[in-house]
Amino acid sequence: MTTISKQQSAAAPAHKNGFSLISNEKLLQLYSAMLRCRMIEERARLLFKQGKFTGNYHPAVGREAAAVGAAIDLGLEDTLVSSRPCFITAFLQGQPLDRLFARPADAIAPSSNIAAPSNIATGAARTNKAKNNGKIAVAFCGDGPASPDSWRQAMKLAGVHGLPMIFVCQSGLRTEPATPNAQTRVKNLASKAQACGFPVIPVDGNDVVAVYRVASEAIAHARKGNGPTLIECKAFRLHGRSLTDSRKKRNPDEIEPWEPEDPILNMEKYLAAKGLFREKFKLDISSGFSEELNAAIEAAERSRLSEGKR
Repeated sequence: MTTISKQQSAAAPAHKNGFSLISNEKLLQLYSAMLRCRMIEERARLLFKQGKFTGNYHPAVGREAAAVGAAIDLGLEDTLVSSRPCFITAFLQGQPLDRLFARPADAIAPSSNIAAPSNIATGAARTNKAKNNGKIAVAFCGDGPASPDSWRQAMKLAGVHGLPMIFVCQSGLRTEPATPNAQTRVKNLASKAQACGFPVIPVDGNDVVAVYRVASEAIAHARKGNGPTLIECKAFRLHGRSLTDSRKKRNPDEIEPWEPEDPILNMEKYLAAKGLFREKFKLDISSGFSEELNAAIEAAERSRLSEGKR
């Protein structure tokens, strides 16, 4: 099965190509990873609606740039966690597709204890710092009601001890409906990071190139032992926060103005301007990965049926 993240190499060597200091190969890799993540998310939404698996599902369509840009260059021994159950994060961690669709509740981040991911991240970061091994922990925290409180101690610990960590806050501040005080909560999260003595960097969460640039610098900063960074990715989620809550369904009139900001469409335009994008390239990725998804879902279904007969 295809694995996108956990690359064992550092970021591609920077060179001038007229538009960017990121190599063309890396740009295409970023696009390919986002497209695969989008396909996983769309298939997961369909299967959830069909009742193929139980539990809650937190859609991440439209959030691919933040996840891919921050995680694509992580190594096999780096740690990647998310505050919410997320197919994209699990895939970028290297979860096999068949396991991801067979037992999503086990394969994706634990949902029963929202604080658990922060404990995992800080625990790994403390071990890495003690061993001085150059490994880091990347923790995705959303802008939902639990995030600032549950991650406050993690940020305090990271700041006090100068832990090799990256916090990636995926915030929907630009008209995305959330809790009434979601914007205040995100500001509090950023203020907490600054109070703990480490930088907060806002970035357009719909622009994978921008996220990648910021994340690359933050990762290098952490690997050198210079402590944590909070990256605030401002993006628009194309679906609600949870498919189990009808109150969070999107209004089509609300989505339409933001469709041009789709991170995948943005990247296609960027690649086209550099002469790197062809529809055949997209079709080849889509058709090949669709076959992988079909095979993985079939294997997952067989696994569930087999377990049901025991």
